[in-house]
Amino acid sequence: MSEGADKIVSSILSEAQSKTDVIIQEAEREVALILEEGQKEAALEKEKILENAKKQSAMKYQQMISEAKMNSRRAELEAREELIESAFKRAEEELTKIASTDSEQYKESLKKTIEEASIEIGGGDLVLSLKDADISKIKGAIPAMEKDIENKTGTKTTLEIGENIDTIGGTIVKTKNGEVEVNNTIEARTLRFKKVLRSEVAKVLFK
Repeated sequence: MSEGADKIVSSILSEAQSKTDVIIQEAEREVALILEEGQKEAALEKEKILENAKKQSAMKYQQMISEAKMNSRRAELEAREELIESAFKRAEEELTKIASTDSEQYKESLKKTIEEASIEIGGGDLVLSLKDADISKIKGAIPAMEKDIENKTGTKTTLEIGENIDTIGGTIVKTKNGEVEVNNTIEARTLRFKKVLRSEVAKVLFK
């Protein structure tokens, strides 16, 4: 090859090498930029993942705390309910004992329940239903009770002993035609006043 041709080839090769070097440098810069952007995006994504994980962890923690508090409150309420029911049961047992005796306290209480129910009805011809053992406790007091009810209602009143009932104590009073009835047995009165009594018992037990 002639010297001129060599120079031309050498010049072409030199120019090609320069262009190749420029391309390689550009490619390397592009790769570096891509890697840098990729690292930034990865760091941001990592932060997002960590932030989400923290949020989920906090939510789960709060949920667990709330559930623990609810379970604790439920257990406390159940324990209170058991204590209150136990108190009512003991009271019922005590009332059963008192109602099975001939004590003046119970006799007076029995007469009071009869009079209260009779006055609530408004007097008139009334029928008393009691347990068998209680009939003798109030039979002699009937005339005085009739007069007292009459004075308080302004209505002539008669009290007649009706059928026996199965009860701890107390009475059911109804009109002779059976249209109006007031249940003043110990069980019925306890049930009626249970909400108020429950509140009072709770105050005593948990003050």
